[in-house]
Amino acid sequence: MNRLADSTSPYLLQHKGNPVDWWPWTDQAFDEARRLDRPVLISIGYAACHWCHVMAHESFEDEETAAFLNEHFVSIKVDREERPDVDAVYMEATQALTGHGGWPMTVFATPEGQPFYCGTYFPPTPRHGMPSFRQLIASVAQTWAERRADVLAAGQRIVSSLAERSSVPSTGAPPSGAALAKAVTTLSTQYDEERGGFGGAPKFPPSMVLEQLLRHHARTGSKEALRLVRGTAEAMARGGMYDQLAGGYARYSVDADWVVPHFEKMLYDNALLARCYVHWWRATGDPLARRVALETCDWMLADLSTEEGGLASSLDADTDGVEGATYVWTPEQLRDVLGDIDGAWAAGLLGVTAAGTFEHGSSTLQLLRDPDDPDRWAGVRERLLASRATRAQPARDDKIVAAWNGLAVAALAETGALLERPDLVDAAIRVARLLLDTHLVDGRLRRVSRGGVVGPHPGVLEDYADLAEGLLALLAVTGDAQWLTAAGTLLDVVLEDFADGAGGFFDTAATETDPRLARRPQDPTDNATPSGWSAAAGALLSFAAFTGSTHHREAAERALGVYGALAESHPRFSGWGLAVAEALLDGPREVAVVGPSGDPCTALLHAVALRGTAPGAAVAVGEAGTTAAIPLLQDRPLVGGKPAAYVCRHFTCDAPVTDASQLAAALGARP
Repeated sequence: MNRLADSTSPYLLQHKGNPVDWWPWTDQAFDEARRLDRPVLISIGYAACHWCHVMAHESFEDEETAAFLNEHFVSIKVDREERPDVDAVYMEATQALTGHGGWPMTVFATPEGQPFYCGTYFPPTPRHGMPSFRQLIASVAQTWAERRADVLAAGQRIVSSLAERSSVPSTGAPPSGAALAKAVTTLSTQYDEERGGFGGAPKFPPSMVLEQLLRHHARTGSKEALRLVRGTAEAMARGGMYDQLAGGYARYSVDADWVVPHFEKMLYDNALLARCYVHWWRATGDPLARRVALETCDWMLADLSTEEGGLASSLDADTDGVEGATYVWTPEQLRDVLGDIDGAWAAGLLGVTAAGTFEHGSSTLQLLRDPDDPDRWAGVRERLLASRATRAQPARDDKIVAAWNGLAVAALAETGALLERPDLVDAAIRVARLLLDTHLVDGRLRRVSRGGVVGPHPGVLEDYADLAEGLLALLAVTGDAQWLTAAGTLLDVVLEDFADGAGGFFDTAATETDPRLARRPQDPTDNATPSGWSAAAGALLSFAAFTGSTHHREAAERALGVYGALAESHPRFSGWGLAVAEALLDGPREVAVVGPSGDPCTALLHAVALRGTAPGAAVAVGEAGTTAAIPLLQDRPLVGGKPAAYVCRHFTCDAPVTDASQLAAALGARP
């Protein structure tokens, strides 16, 4: 029976034709398991996941395997991107039982949802000491039939263990300046001096760590912090993880040298990285930073835009079942497209060798130096990209995830404003409008939509917080007070329904937590994206800076209490929380630019304010007046009839300035 056909998840739709009798995660699935007295197989993955595809082809498309599953289990398929709450709890169980995690995640549970056996990928035949998937399901079915009491006891032990570990110790004051400096010192010891980045293979893009380092440099002048940013950002941009033809980043590098990527391209990575690179450009004026920020935003819009105005989630790692097939080249292929002379030149420039840097003699493209002939490179790039477009292309997961689109709103808005690309700001507005019009239902945010139809799953903390962050970035760029109002509505829900009563936040709303889960998910550490906790702290602090709300500022300060210990012990996994702490220590600065709309002097002051590097500065622009829609602008008059900028902390302002150079000096903006 096909129960996945109406899903908003492309991942679930990929499995709708399997011979496995899949259920989505619903009450009815667990009711069926109880009725049939069967264990539950919970298979968790996502559409762009390479090994998810492999296991699907090897096992879930196999008729004999499917027949056994259909006879002995109730099988549930979960898209981790739609249900991060389900994924978080079962991932914690998997890591506790096996010492590692990943996707596909394979969990066997009781009809009440209690996990009793967990793993990740299982092959079709025994391999490297790992049982085959057929052996595994036969063993689980036999154990369920013959040793039920042991199974139930194991499930109860796991659930009890998860419940005991559910509280996150917070309290305490936000990180001090000394703690943030210690975080930079710790990061320095973990920095790869030869290759850039932190730690060894595999290497993931440390977007949030780079944001903290940039803010630390802006606040303290630390040359070391900026050195770590430059070395990492340049290595990533010149390596094979970056698409040297079309722009945009793959998920991570499988090697320590940034040569071979895992080829899936995710919206959230590219949104975070575009914002990082434009902030690096803002701090230094580096032309590489400018180029990568623009190319990444252009790639997002070119390859991920949907008809409804949002941005799709990802491009697959595979093309027709072969990872990276769209992207890699041999010297012969370069010569076929470019001719012998340009082909040889391109091979040398892009690191394409006869031996290959990837599989089967093919190479990823790297750009380890700027070309000595930029015009020639532009023409070569255009011809290679046109040729690549004739190849089979990876599949696209076209669901709209609220949190990731919120991250993209911030990146597009700031890149567009700082690099004078108003089309990018327009795109940010379209995305924000879609999220508010489609995903906000009866005052509550839904996590995903597809084809303009919103899905049933409630938004989690990161959806509310990342969207609020994006809306506040859009407010700073446009001066449109509607974005402040919308952000305030989202943050009201955060404070009312996600707060844990001890200064922190749960990842799910009190009224929308799934009762089948062993615990209410809660985690302040960053992973591939900012944690909902750190994102909420950042949005609350920014909202307080725009409005003067003591309530929101105090909530942000309480939330940052957990990052004091993390600053010293785990700075690589708390980058956004530490970035927010940098903003708190700086004020953050509140910048009110008042003047007539369309006045060149107003526009210049606004542009300089946005170029300021003061960590987390809140920038508002608008007409002078006592009843301005944005509280930061209230009671800020013109100065001598001229547009003026007020630089404030806690709504206490320095003398207003009308000269752009004075404003630049006050905010650390480059001339």
